[in-house]
Amino acid sequence: MVVANNSAKKTATNAQAHAKNAAEIAKGKVKTAAGKATGNKKLEVKGQLDKVKGKTKQAGQRIKESIED
Repeated sequence: MVVANNSAKKTATNAQAHAKNAAEIAKGKVKTAAGKATGNKKLEVKGQLDKVKGKTKQAGQRIKESIED
């Protein structure tokens, strides 16, 4: 029973991490689009940075999950 509980916790934690990373990517897309629309290069670059950050965290999470399995 304890193993199933730990497995459920890992699954929930992993799902949370994926959602958080996806939200960061989406935030970056919005910032990038807003920067392009307004001609604000600084905002556009911040959006691109957020997208890269989210994708990097997502890749790290996938590696972590593959090692745990």
